[in-house]
Amino acid sequence: MVDRPPRPPRAETRDIVALKQLRVDQPELESAIDMQIALVDMQRRVQGRVPLPWIQLDPEWMRLQQAAGRPLVRFRDIPLEWSDFRLTFRQTADILQRFEAIERTDHEKILALGRDGNALEPLVSGWYEATSGVEAGTDPKKRAASEAPPGLDQVLVLALRPFLARCAEALTQRIDLGNWNHGHCPICGWEPDFAVITPSAERRLFCGRCVAQWSFAALTCPFCSNDDRALITSFATRDGRYRVYACDVCRRYLKAYDGRRTERAVMVAVDTIATLPLDAAAMQRGYVG
Repeated sequence: MVDRPPRPPRAETRDIVALKQLRVDQPELESAIDMQIALVDMQRRVQGRVPLPWIQLDPEWMRLQQAAGRPLVRFRDIPLEWSDFRLTFRQTADILQRFEAIERTDHEKILALGRDGNALEPLVSGWYEATSGVEAGTDPKKRAASEAPPGLDQVLVLALRPFLARCAEALTQRIDLGNWNHGHCPICGWEPDFAVITPSAERRLFCGRCVAQWSFAALTCPFCSNDDRALITSFATRDGRYRVYACDVCRRYLKAYDGRRTERAVMVAVDTIATLPLDAAAMQRGYVG
């Protein structure tokens, strides 16, 4: 019997390499960085197995959706294979609990939901439909039901990301988002959780659920649409690489990577962690993420 040569190790992505370097540069963020590495690695493996969906959209329906400020991906459009999703759901919960992002008792309740296939499927579909805003009358800012375990929203967002990211990838290659001027995602309806300022001074928002990106006015709050510059507070890191835009009306804030002052492109998985000290600074000033 001929021994097979050992399989070469999987090449690390730019995000993983950058996160490991960040751990050297900012050792105080080690736990958050290690959790992010675990999540990014798991999501990459899952996303690699998800087929690129061919989402058929009626042009008139799409026009009406965009005119009404409603996103485009319906739950039935998401390429979900339920055995893969249940595994991703469980692994996401395990990672969050390992790094103490959710409580052990809540982790156990979330895992119990994942083991009950009859409960998980309607839970996920109902949650997505309620939080996407695809259907008229639904509220994209709604979260899981009040009786749900704390942390369930976070697990659902992260577990759905590899599947929804494929939808975003498929649609952004085919549709024009140039006329979308809303603060929520044009693909899945979720809120932005990061932004980039391009070298041409355009601000682009990144969805916190599917990681789609779209242009949005630089000094308008995406959460409440306040565009009074006197009521937008902005502050930056000493090197100018990162910036916070905070709204004095709704008291929400959004972090951004300033591409005008750096040589590399934005890496959302890295830059959201590198800017954790900015979260603390914003919260000390009374803003919420």
